[in-house]
Amino acid sequence: MDVKSRNHLLLNHEALERDIKTSYIMDHMIADQVLTLQEEEKVKAQTTQRERAAMLIKIILTKDNYSYISFYNALLHEGYKDLAALLQDGIPIIPSYNGNKSMDGVTSHVRTVLCEGGVPQRPVVFVTRPKLVKAIQQKLYNLRNNPGWVTVYGMAGCGKSVLTAEALRDHQLLEDCFPGGVHWISVGKQDKSGLLMKLQNLCSRLDQDFSLSQRPPLNIEEAKDRLRLLILRKYPRCLLVLDDIWDSWVLKAFDNQCQVLVTSRDRSVTDSVTGKKYEVPVESGLAHDKGLEMLSLFVNMKVTDLPEEADSIVRECKGSPLVVSLIGALLRDFPNRWEYYLRQLQNKQFKRIRKSSSYDYEALDEAMSMSVEMLNEKFQDYYKDLSVIQKDVKVPTKVLCILWDMETEEVEDILQEFVNKSLLFCDRNGKSFHYYLHDLQLDFLTEKNRNQLQELHKKIVNQYMKHYKLGIPTPAQEDCMYWCNFLAYHMASANMQNELCSLMFSLDWIKAKTELVGPAHLIHEYVEYSPVLDQKDSIIRENFQEFLSLNGHLLGRKPFPNIIQLGLCQPETSEVYQQAKLQAQQELTKGAFYLEWVNKKSMKNLSRLVVCPHTDAVYHACFSKDGQRIVSCGADKTLQVFKAKSGEKLLEIKAHDDEVLCCAFSADDRFIATCSVDKKVKIWNSRTGQLVQVYEEHTEQVNCCQFNNTHDELLLATCSNDTYIKLLDLNKKRCRNTMFGHMNSVSHCRFSPDDKCVASCSADGTLKFWDVCSANELKTIDIKEFFRSADEHQDDVEVLVKCCSWSENCATIIVAAKNRLLLLDVITSDLLAEVLISHHSTIQYCDFCPGNKLVAVALSHYSVELWSTEPFAKVADCRGHMSWVHCVTFSPDGSLFLTSSDDQTVRIWESSKVCKSSAVVLKRELDVVFQADEVMVLAILNQKHLQLINGNTGHTEYLTEAQESLICCCCLSEDLQYAAFGEENGTVKVLKLSNRKVFRFRNGHEKSVQRCQFTSNGHSLISSSDDSTIQVWNWQSEECIFLKGHKEAVKNFRLLENSRLLSWSFDGTVKVWNICTGKIEQDLVCHEDAVLSCAVSHDATKFSSTSADKTAKIWSFESSSVLHELIGHKGCVRCCTFSFDNNFLATGDDNGEIRIWDVSRGEVLHIYSPVTVDGGESTHGGWVTDLCFSPESNMLVSCGGYLKWWNVTTGESLQTFYTNGTNLKSLYVSPNFKVFVTIDNLGILYVLQMMG
Repeated sequence: MDVKSRNHLLLNHEALERDIKTSYIMDHMIADQVLTLQEEEKVKAQTTQRERAAMLIKIILTKDNYSYISFYNALLHEGYKDLAALLQDGIPIIPSYNGNKSMDGVTSHVRTVLCEGGVPQRPVVFVTRPKLVKAIQQKLYNLRNNPGWVTVYGMAGCGKSVLTAEALRDHQLLEDCFPGGVHWISVGKQDKSGLLMKLQNLCSRLDQDFSLSQRPPLNIEEAKDRLRLLILRKYPRCLLVLDDIWDSWVLKAFDNQCQVLVTSRDRSVTDSVTGKKYEVPVESGLAHDKGLEMLSLFVNMKVTDLPEEADSIVRECKGSPLVVSLIGALLRDFPNRWEYYLRQLQNKQFKRIRKSSSYDYEALDEAMSMSVEMLNEKFQDYYKDLSVIQKDVKVPTKVLCILWDMETEEVEDILQEFVNKSLLFCDRNGKSFHYYLHDLQLDFLTEKNRNQLQELHKKIVNQYMKHYKLGIPTPAQEDCMYWCNFLAYHMASANMQNELCSLMFSLDWIKAKTELVGPAHLIHEYVEYSPVLDQKDSIIRENFQEFLSLNGHLLGRKPFPNIIQLGLCQPETSEVYQQAKLQAQQELTKGAFYLEWVNKKSMKNLSRLVVCPHTDAVYHACFSKDGQRIVSCGADKTLQVFKAKSGEKLLEIKAHDDEVLCCAFSADDRFIATCSVDKKVKIWNSRTGQLVQVYEEHTEQVNCCQFNNTHDELLLATCSNDTYIKLLDLNKKRCRNTMFGHMNSVSHCRFSPDDKCVASCSADGTLKFWDVCSANELKTIDIKEFFRSADEHQDDVEVLVKCCSWSENCATIIVAAKNRLLLLDVITSDLLAEVLISHHSTIQYCDFCPGNKLVAVALSHYSVELWSTEPFAKVADCRGHMSWVHCVTFSPDGSLFLTSSDDQTVRIWESSKVCKSSAVVLKRELDVVFQADEVMVLAILNQKHLQLINGNTGHTEYLTEAQESLICCCCLSEDLQYAAFGEENGTVKVLKLSNRKVFRFRNGHEKSVQRCQFTSNGHSLISSSDDSTIQVWNWQSEECIFLKGHKEAVKNFRLLENSRLLSWSFDGTVKVWNICTGKIEQDLVCHEDAVLSCAVSHDATKFSSTSADKTAKIWSFESSSVLHELIGHKGCVRCCTFSFDNNFLATGDDNGEIRIWDVSRGEVLHIYSPVTVDGGESTHGGWVTDLCFSPESNMLVSCGGYLKWWNVTTGESLQTFYTNGTNLKSLYVSPNFKVFVTIDNLGILYVLQMMG
């Protein structure tokens, strides 16, 4: 250190020791790297304040010139201006730039310039924000040769000053733009006398040799003039930095045609000065990882070693560098207070987060309240109104126009004032303006106005009701989205029970909101506000919540379904039904039409919630360990996390580059694991969606991933087509063990409940058990043995062991393979029980219910079954999915279970409710007789019984005993005296309805009977079979004629006049028979592929045929020739029908397209195109399977995935009826076109009656 500098320290040491507080002084000196942490501890070890100051000076005296300058600048920055003045003459002269950089990358020239100019040093803890630093430097380059102003503005604590100081630590910038140096003045909130003092100090600093004057300036004008001369004569091309400017009048004192950088909370602060102006907004806070980095530097720990609370603390700090540094400094002094400070942040106790650095305000709330207090009283009231805004919500101008009852321009002027003062942020989205608060500002506002919040919410609700009265804003209005999302929140917060109930119990509101944002948020509101709503009527709340929960997958699709029609499907006691019926009756007068599901009383919906989170098949889903969340994954390559109660989406992550096959929550719910066809396993933060770790241990697709069950050691088991099982250690981020022994792909793996072993299932036909600690194989059970018959050789049996599930006590394990469930003893490997689940489908997944003897089984034929294991017996059949069910898992307490399917949905079921139900499944083959006002339906129940149902009431008139062979088809005589049915073994039977007994049967067919029908007089029964024959059986006389001629199975037949019959077959032919003689009258080779349907014109002169060859044809009965070949369909043409006036033919194909043709010309008139909905689903959700015109030929009804009614002339869809299931096979329509009957693939019967 220079002798002059040393002497000044020694001369003034008594004054320094008496006054200074060393803590903040040392912060600056450590940041300047002139004081070590060990030296800081040495100072802190002293007993009194004076002793600590003496020790610091003693240490400085042993150091170099930089230490002196750093000490001098620290005194200035901490407000010891008088003490700094005592040392000013001793400031050493440091040689200019020598090209060498210090460890922090700053050259000695830059250090000298900034030290001399009073630029604050880097904070003790500093994290880089290069994008913002570069933005400031780019604006400063605009001042290179011209005077002007750069304003760095942002809210309190966003890091404006630190970023500005960092931008100036650039040698090239200072050399090119500011060779006259940089002079930093911390201004703050000042009156005129305070400003004069600042100017006097600056002039004194710049005129150390008193070349301009021996005395300080006496007023602001004199100071302004002297500053101008000093800059002009002694410091040309220097930069003045005015830090923390509050008032625009302050800047007039520096308006001297010089180069100035201003930091401020007020964007408009430079409006009153002349010259060019540039702006740098500092809106964004620290990224989450930067916040963690800063916190780790404060507490001197690695980021990975930070306690669990660190994540939450950084999140609660809302990205504010000020708050992170305040908390970090506190934790440095009190390392055991992580939980305490987190709680203070969460409870908005800002006053308790007290000063722990050299920041200008004693507590966080003081820093924020200063900005608000600068507003005039009226504007403070407007700002208070913003307390009701929710976090992360951008509010359109129109909402605030309604709140304040003002014109748009007036509101925008008020809000711009807030924006200018960094109290509010503005997002300019095209023509509209949206405003939002930083989370910290909102926390401060809500805490400050806590006692007034209810009234503030009431104010915004009342203003909404005054503006819209009883109406609802339309989607075209900019404020519509805001009210849809937050009106109920404001009402609930205002405790406006009546208003909230009126809103939430309104079908109009449900329609408006779900059409705009889907159903999940609305379901969430019913759950969240249930305490308020239930005070009015808990039954009505349950009605609406159930309606949304079970129809959510429909209400989320486009085109948006008719909500009135959906409401009409609710139970008649439901408030939803009552409102829907009232609205439907009003709409009928305007020409609309609606359908009543007249037999719906017999229908019970067992699902609790239906969610459609994906755009493709959902392969796996499971509950979090607390049961509050569900994670799902699938073919769309995404990971979805949503609330278990409402289906509200929490996270959506593009997780992998290929299909995601499995997902799982960790035991503490902090992480989610996913595995994929892309061979990768990934670990995600379950709250933020941040990718934590990627494992690439497998060489082929990874089929399953499962966490262990304990919190202490996080292990993940994965298995793959590469035949290996891997144990991944999340704490050490590596593969701990590889378990090999399977000879084929491993499909599933699962930890035992006690985490001692892992079970694995493989396509090699085995189940293996592995020790978790050693990774050694414990035992192998050959599942193939249980499938092998005595006469089969070993190599002949191929068994894919699909999955397994442990019992809670680890004593037994359930295994699924093909269509069987096997219950095995883990110790002895004995087969305890076995059940054949189904002949027609395979098991996709199984899961043991915790604390219960239930097993849930997911099947390929769209259903889920619940089985009791003691003894093995089916207790429930859960139908609702429209395609393969891939997964079924219970909630941790077993009260719920979920299922996921190819149909893109996840369904949540209540275990107890499902177990109390009785499974009634009707086969889709049925017959219907319409008699006056009565509708009688003959259906096949569970493939074994014949059931006669009164369609008007849904009541069963009678039920036959179980038949030995499966029933394939059935029919009724027109007079309702007789019924008949065909069986799988080729038998047809006739029973008398009056005594419910089978009194005639015939074993005529060699294969299953697919269709049967009585002749009009009821004396004969005609049946067709897979054996390619048609049987005409006079069951009264026992005479029988076989119609033989088709070479493949008969698809169907139709009776014509004069004892003639039209039949069509998979062999591509259509034949006309005389059923009295059994002779073929016309034999037509109609198509190159299977004939799928035929229709006869009502004048009986023509018939049409459709085929798998994608064509349809119109034929003449008289000439046996083709009149028109109808080309244009791009899928198999599956059905056709003539209009009653014989002018039109309608055809439907497998792509969901319907075409209307002119019969006389063979030209297409209209195409009802398959409008695709979300996920690429066609209008009909698949094939069009049946069509029927109205008697006036002006309407057409079609069936496929669901039912649709069309205006024949315009092609407009008039109504859609969504069945619970899909794949409707046929539709029966009453002669007056008022009643419609069908059965879906879930076996649910629909008797629909047109209203009006």
